[in-house]
Amino acid sequence: MHVLITGGAGFIGSNASLYYLNNGHMVTILDNFSRAGSKLNVEWLIKNSKNKPKIIAEDLRSFTSSLKNVVKKSDLILHLAGQVAVTNSVINPREDFESNALGTFNLLEAVRVSGNNPVIIYSSTNKVYGDLGNVGIVEEKTRYVFRDKAFGVSEEQNVDFHSPYGCSKGAADQYVRDYSRIYNLNTIVFRQSCIYGPRQFGIEDQGWLAWFIIAIMNYKPITIYGNGKQVRDVLYVDDLISAYNSAFINIKKTKGQIYNIGGGMKNTLSVWIEFKLLLEKFFQKEIKVSFSETRPGDQPIYISDIRKAWKHFSWKPEVTVEKGTEKIFKWVQENKIFFEEKA
Repeated sequence: MHVLITGGAGFIGSNASLYYLNNGHMVTILDNFSRAGSKLNVEWLIKNSKNKPKIIAEDLRSFTSSLKNVVKKSDLILHLAGQVAVTNSVINPREDFESNALGTFNLLEAVRVSGNNPVIIYSSTNKVYGDLGNVGIVEEKTRYVFRDKAFGVSEEQNVDFHSPYGCSKGAADQYVRDYSRIYNLNTIVFRQSCIYGPRQFGIEDQGWLAWFIIAIMNYKPITIYGNGKQVRDVLYVDDLISAYNSAFINIKKTKGQIYNIGGGMKNTLSVWIEFKLLLEKFFQKEIKVSFSETRPGDQPIYISDIRKAWKHFSWKPEVTVEKGTEKIFKWVQENKIFFEEKA
């Protein structure tokens, strides 16, 4: 099988590339290498994979002949490339739009005119649901909870794009869905919650579990935006790749569908009040932070209702929050030299 992974040099992309390469498939990585750590990820991938990937250093914002050629021979496309931070989208909405909406449109058009019909799995986001201001929320001692969503936010929740990032990802999300309806493409949308794991070079604006660990390791200040009781469901990257593979195998059921993919109700954390306890256990010391105002479009709580994924392709997370956090903690420790150089 030939797998094309856009953004394949990123955190999720490099982990997915390793999975498919080590399972005997051909992998092409298309990446513009703008993200910190992307070149290191490719070096690691080449060193650790049984087969070697083909690398195309390009940007999806351009509708190139190499893009059109590579989709012609692809069986599966994981579309992971894009701008990933809400804060960056507020600062530079044009770049955000071009990276997420235009880049996705170019990929879809390349497939549409190719004469080939690979499975396309798009990495969308829970941010398409906006700030969930119309959902009943209760503040408890360490976290926010839903008043009446016992299983979390389902795919039936109305989209409500909030922030340029939400708009660009939401527009792409809907294009991916509609190209299945109108042009019969084999598309699947994953509205992903917080994904974490090794190879995640987290920064303050994105990848918060990794960022907190990296920051503490290097004595950097941490700012919590809001009161720290905001809740997210978190998903270890190996479980996400398992979901990609299961959705691909079951394309007759998953074609044209949208799935909320995250840790679900069993794998949740409040971003500081509860996560702090785990971090202090690993670091064996008290950790202090500063607090600031909530950022635009931030959700007090988001937890994925993952029952549809279970129903359609028998998927559920296997890695617990504590086990997954321990894995990424050890990875940061093992790569301490790199993070110290960047501190």
